[in-house]
Amino acid sequence: MNTAYKPTADEIKRLRDETGAGISDVRNALIWSEGDHQRARARLGELGQAKAEKKSERAANEGLVGSYIHAGGKIGVLVEVNCETDFVARNERFKELVRDVAMHVAAMSPQYLDRESVPSDVLAGVKEELEKTVPANKPPDVVEKILSGKLNKWYEEHTLLEQPFVKDDAQSVGELVNSVSGVLGEKIRVRRYMKFALGEE
Repeated sequence: MNTAYKPTADEIKRLRDETGAGISDVRNALIWSEGDHQRARARLGELGQAKAEKKSERAANEGLVGSYIHAGGKIGVLVEVNCETDFVARNERFKELVRDVAMHVAAMSPQYLDRESVPSDVLAGVKEELEKTVPANKPPDVVEKILSGKLNKWYEEHTLLEQPFVKDDAQSVGELVNSVSGVLGEKIRVRRYMKFALGEE
């Protein structure tokens, strides 16, 4: 860390307002990046994901139900995102996350929340179809690697937390949630969602 660079109060306030991170974390990120705002923000995201992993076993029973309405009222989404305390539920960065997740669902229509949400019979059918696309003359270990890659791709296309985030496809929705979790210092999880489209069953 380059301790020669000292961020101004305005720089710290701007980055803190954008990310919701603590003052010391923001200051350290700006010092680390030597004042590069984008690098500092990325650094906070990385630190946030690392912190989120440590919180994975904690309870998250507070949170918000958020909504997003699109296409002149013809598409609507409800989403429940949980955190640990009502204090974080009122945080603007948390509210923004809830809106972002709802908007992503409206745009990308994920079929399932995560890998664990895919019914076993559906997964069996997917694997069966994928096996048909693998050349028959491949060795078993190569077949296994090909199938694993194809299955991971299927999860990325069909599960909310593994889909590339619609506003920034360099990260998945799950990575976005983890980065906000780390920044706000609490476990955050998407519990459920529902999409409504006018005229659809």
